[in-house]
Amino acid sequence: MRRKTFVLWLVIAVAVSFVDWVTPDASAPEAPMAAHHLRGGFRNVDPLYSYPLFVRASHVLRAPAPPRGEPLFVARNDGKDLHARTLGATVTWVGHSTFLVQIDGVNVLTDPHWGARTSPVSFAGPRRLVPPGIRFEDLPRIDVVVISHDHYDHLDAGTVERLWRAHHPRFFVPLGLKAWMEDRGIDQVTELDWWDSAVHRGVTFFCTPAQHSSGRGVTDQNRRLWSSWVIAGESKRMFFAGDTGYYPGLAEIGRRLGPFGLAALPIGGYSDYRTRHPNHLNPEEAAQVFEEIGASVMIPMHWGTFDLNREPFREPPDRLLAEALRRGIEERVALPSPGETIRW
Repeated sequence: MRRKTFVLWLVIAVAVSFVDWVTPDASAPEAPMAAHHLRGGFRNVDPLYSYPLFVRASHVLRAPAPPRGEPLFVARNDGKDLHARTLGATVTWVGHSTFLVQIDGVNVLTDPHWGARTSPVSFAGPRRLVPPGIRFEDLPRIDVVVISHDHYDHLDAGTVERLWRAHHPRFFVPLGLKAWMEDRGIDQVTELDWWDSAVHRGVTFFCTPAQHSSGRGVTDQNRRLWSSWVIAGESKRMFFAGDTGYYPGLAEIGRRLGPFGLAALPIGGYSDYRTRHPNHLNPEEAAQVFEEIGASVMIPMHWGTFDLNREPFREPPDRLLAEALRRGIEERVALPSPGETIRW
């Protein structure tokens, strides 16, 4: 069994090793294009961004994570109040980067994942450690699904196909993902570039920048765009960061589209780096982004749900609260359990 597991991870590591060989052409384009565009793909715009091949491979072939402590408490939500839509603007943390957002009578899911693993296969890969805070069957009618990028912990094929069968929502996705959706029979897809926007039932969805990457296999690395999102109603607006590392350009989102009543920011997945992870925020950086974009309330995400991150369960929120206290913003940080609903 150990040998099979080693071989599986070795194959994954080899796949990672090919990333630099199959990334899009970075040569100068013939016609002017946005800084994050390449011929056949996309790139991060921060000149200091670096995530070398040998570093990525070393993060795959590594020892098992140390004990993480007690897993998260799940506040099971039966969905009755969410069906009634009587609470005004709400956000419910399902787990990881999945939120149910209710705004101006529209039900929105972000990066929905009800799967058991974040993996291309069902029998191996990072498994779910904490059940979803809402059962799929208890969801209210879903009007919109927002996808930040195509990594397996943010885009679960089984979940989006199930949502399509059950709810037929409108999908908002970054460039390159529409074809992937259509291959699965999903034909209500709006594909946007950074700073583009579209309106659905009075709510505006802005596709905004992030510093990350994309790819579900060896041959599609960085072929599809990654993004954050702004969800703007008549009187409320929310920032959903998706998955991102820190870079100064994130502050531009607040300058252009803020202020925000609520910001959902990732705080997990940083432990491979002692300081700044190129693709993930650590808790201190999340607090910095929160202040830079101009938000009233922060909800942390991307922690404690899947066997992806190596931090102990309590470390990301404890570090976040310590940094919030240092900055004097501790009363503006909400720390829900999976299933808990917050009005905003």
